[in-house]
Amino acid sequence: MEIQTLNPTTPRQRQRIEAFLKRNGLRFDDMHYYAAITDDDGEMIAGGGLKGNVIKCVAVDDAHKGEAIANTLISHLIAHANEEGHSNVKLFTKPKNRQLFESLSFRLLAEAPEAVLMETGIGGINNTVEALKKIREESEKYKEYNKECKENNKECKENSEECKEEEKTNLNTSTPQPLTTTTPLRGVVVMNCNPFTLGHHYLIEQAAKQVERLFVMVVREDCSLFAYAERKAMVEQGVAHLENVTVIDGSEYAISQATFPTYFLKRLDDAADTQMLLDLDLFRRHIAPALGATVRFVGTEPTDRLTRRYNQLMHEALADVRETVRLEKEGNAVSASRVRKAMEQGDMSTIRQLVPPTTLPYIIAHLATQALQAELDTTPKPGLVDKDNNGAHRDMDYALMQRSIDTLHPYFVKLALLGCADALPTHTSIRDIGIEAEKAMLSSTNGVNTHKGALFSMGLAVVAAAHEKNTDSLQTTIKALAASFPDTNGTHGSKAKLLSKGTTAIKGALDNAREGYEMLFAEWLPFYIERRKERDAHTLHKTLLRIMCDLDDTNVIYRTDLATAEEVKQEARALLDSFSKAALKDMDRHYTTRNISPGGAADMLSLTIFIGSIQT
Repeated sequence: MEIQTLNPTTPRQRQRIEAFLKRNGLRFDDMHYYAAITDDDGEMIAGGGLKGNVIKCVAVDDAHKGEAIANTLISHLIAHANEEGHSNVKLFTKPKNRQLFESLSFRLLAEAPEAVLMETGIGGINNTVEALKKIREESEKYKEYNKECKENNKECKENSEECKEEEKTNLNTSTPQPLTTTTPLRGVVVMNCNPFTLGHHYLIEQAAKQVERLFVMVVREDCSLFAYAERKAMVEQGVAHLENVTVIDGSEYAISQATFPTYFLKRLDDAADTQMLLDLDLFRRHIAPALGATVRFVGTEPTDRLTRRYNQLMHEALADVRETVRLEKEGNAVSASRVRKAMEQGDMSTIRQLVPPTTLPYIIAHLATQALQAELDTTPKPGLVDKDNNGAHRDMDYALMQRSIDTLHPYFVKLALLGCADALPTHTSIRDIGIEAEKAMLSSTNGVNTHKGALFSMGLAVVAAAHEKNTDSLQTTIKALAASFPDTNGTHGSKAKLLSKGTTAIKGALDNAREGYEMLFAEWLPFYIERRKERDAHTLHKTLLRIMCDLDDTNVIYRTDLATAEEVKQEARALLDSFSKAALKDMDRHYTTRNISPGGAADMLSLTIFIGSIQT
């Protein structure tokens, strides 16, 4: 017998795995690695796979179950997971296999009628439990210290001099002593917050009134529009005023649809209930005791069937579950899905009604990133990088541009947060974040300038959008921000002016920003919005051409000459007047051959999309 490695992503090897699993009553599940034990004739008699640190699809032929093959197989999979950097390994299996895996050093984490979750290795659930216990202890110290301070302040009114001395003593006391032996009532809210809405805030606020300490756990899994770090930051900022609320890291022991396998279930419709029951059992056995929490808070679920089922199972599995009626606006429950829909529709007025002010910077940053993504995805484009080709660029491709956008996103968040201040941000503060963002971009692209121009124009617009509650004054704010920026040297715009013999007719990126992007607000944005209203399938293609008709594209001038830039305007007008996708593809081939790349127009397309998303 020997162990062979099979690649589950290779069609022929996957077929072999599927045939073996079917023979043993199992289904194929998502894996990146599969180990097979074969007999002397090369027939597979045992096998098991890995997805990250989760062992999956383990099976041993009936004729070989007494030969300790399972031990050999599991040991191999654990060793391979360790080599990939996982010190802790988990597995989901049928309840009847529990004793087998306990004999192989696995310990039970959670169980449900159709499945058990087990783990082996260093740390694991014990580390999570200890971390949660420390959070609980710190929250208790904070509460006791605050209580002492309040009592001391009361005495202070009677004897101010004695109070000052008492406060000095208290501030030097590292561990305040408990004032009561009564066990405090603690509760937990688990939420995804994609993004954090007024509905989430309402649930937390109502729950906090019912307990002495409320722990808010944000779902860690990153399969949402907003990344985990952003979602947690939104919650922290949104509830900062609630003294008895502690926002904690999401547990790595949350079973989701993405991590829970279904290969061993007899019926796939058992999967959702089994997944939820395991998740609740994990919470009941480990998370709640570590936090000393006895109450679980949830909001009522009027629309989503799975969430409503989860709430139902929660009542059955946990002793004290309290539901809060969802907050409503205009007769509908406030939900993250409503916010995401409004983001898609560019309906900022609705978004402002559904989220607290602390969430808006994250939404604005996402709209900026989505605008850059929409420009990149627009295909075909003349001479520009798109899904089909690299255009006139030999140093760029779609993957590189995508990496650049992903790198810039956290800096748009920083700029949006900067813009939320009461006072208009200074040139220096904006510039410092811009420099940091540019360095990160160049690092991610190996020195290729993919979005420097877009970073400038979009960065100013993001700051302005976050600062202005009234989007009608957005253009004025952009002007004010751009006015503080000094003239530039060494940019494509400045070099283009030199190539055009210093003519004042040529405007660079800074010139357009100082004018508040007059053509964008007066011409391109109305054109774009009208095409959207008409549900034109080629809205973005036509808007790009419309911009190319007007813009002195310094990127074109820099790569060619002023005469070519004028030809580009005329050709864009002609194609717009008699648009066809075939003609656009011809223009792409033509511009690629002539090294023409209207990068400035691409930046303005992104900016038009962004401003359209917040000002429609």
